[in-house]
Amino acid sequence: MIPDRIIEQGTLSTDGVRAAVEVRLPWYRALPASCIAGATLVVDGVQAPADSLRWELNGQTFTFEELKPNTEEWWFPTDSAVLSGDLALDESDEHRVEVGLVLYIPYIVIGADEVLHIEEHDAKTMTARKAVSA
Repeated sequence: MIPDRIIEQGTLSTDGVRAAVEVRLPWYRALPASCIAGATLVVDGVQAPADSLRWELNGQTFTFEELKPNTEEWWFPTDSAVLSGDLALDESDEHRVEVGLVLYIPYIVIGADEVLHIEEHDAKTMTARKAVSA
């Protein structure tokens, strides 16, 4: 719905092993974490392995399996989440970043026991900055 605003410009970071980027909800209403069905992170044509992907929301980090049953955490349109994965990058170089999201919209029923799902993609070119250790 708002795919060109998924990736927050200037937020690509790397620690040399993992890459991370801030993402925004491409929907106009908040969604529970359980509605975040999946994501992809591709940098310079290389896709982060699916099992390495992590989703940081409200200061907590989750795998996508951990998000499935989670109805306690909510993603609001005004808040950024962080998508990260195993991708070795050089900092200070420009990189082409692509993010794909799959979301379920629980209040739009499109059939018997089926709700709307949307798949949105965004791509931006940005310079990687060194990740700050927590």
